[in-house]
Amino acid sequence: MKITDSVVRSFRVARTYRVNSQKVNCVDFSPNGENAIASSDDDCIVLYDIREGKPERNLFSKKYGVDLIRYTHGDAQTVVYSSNKLDDTIRYLSLTDNKYIRYFPGHTARVIALSMSPVDDTFISGSLDETIRIWDLRAPNCQGLTNPLGKPVCSFDPDGLIFAAGVESQAIKLYDLRAFDKGYNNSKGISLEACFTPDSQFVMIGSEDGRVHVWSTESGMKVAVLDGKHPGPINTLQFNPRYMTFASACTNMTFWLPCIDET
Repeated sequence: MKITDSVVRSFRVARTYRVNSQKVNCVDFSPNGENAIASSDDDCIVLYDIREGKPERNLFSKKYGVDLIRYTHGDAQTVVYSSNKLDDTIRYLSLTDNKYIRYFPGHTARVIALSMSPVDDTFISGSLDETIRIWDLRAPNCQGLTNPLGKPVCSFDPDGLIFAAGVESQAIKLYDLRAFDKGYNNSKGISLEACFTPDSQFVMIGSEDGRVHVWSTESGMKVAVLDGKHPGPINTLQFNPRYMTFASACTNMTFWLPCIDET
């Protein structure tokens, strides 16, 4: 099924899980699309089996806490995640044996953006220390650093050609080689996350009112507002890289599927 305006508008909630006792901070799909992982303020990392449609197992990060979390490039058994306790080091974790592979120190304040490159082992992070840092999974040292004006949020698109960036949580802007520049006004200044569909044709963002807003990256027009009845602001959302589903979360984890007649 091709992702079109009508398909996007047809998405409905398929399943909702209440595994966590506190806010879900981040959700990400594995590169093969068959698993999802979520982090929460209750220090719990929940792994979901997308094929079975249910939670699979829990891991805990009681000492460091767990804030943002991402699967590494091409690997469903390792993740990188930022902490919300003790320090602002990014940690590289094996899900197989629940052991750390590497640490990435450098940020001096909370990490508010974490994104893996879709083409290699590079990842980027943005922090309240007002820096964006470039990392390589194979080395603990920062590979590059830039100082944008303000507190940055940044994310790769599926092709590595477009990125979303925001400053001070007031707006999210998209930049690419076609000089596209559109945004979503976040009047309450809540930390929100944007994601692209796998074909880079649409960008999605959660909102403070619990709905999902969707824009076309080609036209810059809003094509849908999806209401999943979230009881609070949508802190995180991600589209599956292989299957026609996406996830959004507040304190609840919600999975969406399209409901469209292809006949």
